[in-house]
Amino acid sequence: MHRIYTMAFSAVYPLYVAKAERKGRTRAEVDQAIRWLTGFDEDALNRHLAENTTFEELFAASDLNANATLITGVVCGVRVQDIEDPLMQKIRYLDKLIDEIAKGRPMEKVLRTA
Repeated sequence: MHRIYTMAFSAVYPLYVAKAERKGRTRAEVDQAIRWLTGFDEDALNRHLAENTTFEELFAASDLNANATLITGVVCGVRVQDIEDPLMQKIRYLDKLIDEIAKGRPMEKVLRTA
């Protein structure tokens, strides 16, 4: 089991927000991307943050967006579409979304909408 699986999502979340904000993006955009990927509403996302849910628990409770498979590219030197471990792939999908937000990509493209 990889160490990140048991890490609290709430411990990493501020880093996601900080990365986006350093590049002029907002917490609301980070939240929007997380909600899009996981299927959570705002209350559910806040509850997971407050309860120190692990990444494993977070994605077990989520209803992954059907368009998540459209997320492609490299995170940490690995192509997300080629990751075999389903949980690690979901975590890297999230990482990729945050990277795209921080790079200034329009939210319509980040969220894989028409």
